[in-house]
Amino acid sequence: MDHQPPPFFKRGPAPLALLSFYLALSIALAVVDARFRTLEILRQGIGAVTQPLQQIAQAPARFLADAGERISTATSAQDDNDRLRRERLEMAPQLMRTQQMEAENARLRRLLGVSERQAGNAHVAEVIRTARDPFSRRIVIDKGLQDNVVAGQPVIDDAGIVGQVTRVFPFVSEVTLITDKDQAVPVQIVRNGLRSVVFGLGDGRLELRFIPANADVQEGDQLVTSGIDGIFLPGFPVATITRIERDSAYSFARIHCAPTAGVENFSEVMLLDERKTKPLPDELSERSDDDSRSTDRGSRLKKRRAGRD
Repeated sequence: MDHQPPPFFKRGPAPLALLSFYLALSIALAVVDARFRTLEILRQGIGAVTQPLQQIAQAPARFLADAGERISTATSAQDDNDRLRRERLEMAPQLMRTQQMEAENARLRRLLGVSERQAGNAHVAEVIRTARDPFSRRIVIDKGLQDNVVAGQPVIDDAGIVGQVTRVFPFVSEVTLITDKDQAVPVQIVRNGLRSVVFGLGDGRLELRFIPANADVQEGDQLVTSGIDGIFLPGFPVATITRIERDSAYSFARIHCAPTAGVENFSEVMLLDERKTKPLPDELSERSDDDSRSTDRGSRLKKRRAGRD
């Protein structure tokens, strides 16, 4: 008696055999494709067919992302506009008072016969690189003799004094930063008008020197250029006092300062025009000449006495 199922219910190969066959076929195709790249054309054809479908499927997510970004950008721009509008309104009274004070100052100077302060015209320059000497604080800018740059010009940024032009070449110039150990800037304390000189320490810091230990100096005092050196215009921010060390054994206090300008982190700076200093009056020049002659005469007398001895 035949117990086999009817042809309608006849089963094919065993599942384990089918799994082994398809696994072997997959490994063979993978090896052949990796070795001979035979399925590259087929893969490209499938990618070309499925690419539009992928774009259609990703369109809703991309649309939502773009919409969210547009909304975020519009909100941020609106917030920035509101903030700038508030800042403009808040600065308007101060700006008007500043303009009024400048006009009043100019009128009083005219009444008193005092010469007007020189205005500083600035030209933007880009920092190309730093100097090769690792022990100095110098930078190189893209302005030189062809741009009428001269040695001694002050260099500033949007916050204060950066340094001074020390060497000029045809197309570039070298600027010595105020933090260089060979750089000194005459300054004045805004709070009480006390004048002194700030020196660079060569490590990004500054030191205010020649201040008596009992002087009225406080941490947080702002230092600006005094203008007595004939190079830097008065009133430009230079540094802020950060630490004061007073010792009764020394006549002067040790005062550490931090530069106000971005001395070590900037990409553009501004060159101020060379300050035009007025010549000394005839009386002062004659007096200085007389002093120099008397000094030379005294030195010659000392030399003669020394030779006789």
